[in-house]
Amino acid sequence: MLTTLFFAVITFVAIVSAILVITCKNPINSALSLILTFFCLATYYVMLDAPFVATVQVMVYAGAIMVLIVFTIMLLNIRVDATKKHSHKIVLGSIIGFFTLINAVFLLLKSRASLPTGPYNAEMINKIGHTELIGREMFTTFLLPFEITSILLLVAIVGAVIIAKKKL
Repeated sequence: MLTTLFFAVITFVAIVSAILVITCKNPINSALSLILTFFCLATYYVMLDAPFVATVQVMVYAGAIMVLIVFTIMLLNIRVDATKKHSHKIVLGSIIGFFTLINAVFLLLKSRASLPTGPYNAEMINKIGHTELIGREMFTTFLLPFEITSILLLVAIVGAVIIAKKKL
């Protein structure tokens, strides 16, 4: 009962903060609401017994990515023009959101398949640990995709620096 109540409270906070992300006029307030949404998502991961994923969620998204977004907002000095009316964007977004919801419900009702299984069972995960199993798979089975991702991130950083230097 207590877990269900906690889940309901976290879900309410997540929904309200997600709505605030898209409705806040000030970009900094929107970014802070997004951070709260990320923390709610990390709480879901902890409730699903995935503490490593929750920690990475907080460190990478709520930490590094949101600091980058907030610094970008502050450096660009983004201001909101309150005189503009965006009613057509709100209507279009509502229509797209409605059809996305209908699609999600349809796919949820249509899928009756069982959960996928893998080489690890719950006993092995508890014995070895989440972090060690994730690290072992990442640096053995998925080493090539991991390295390709790191090279892509390096290229993106170098490209951003080159683009920023040209404008000065």
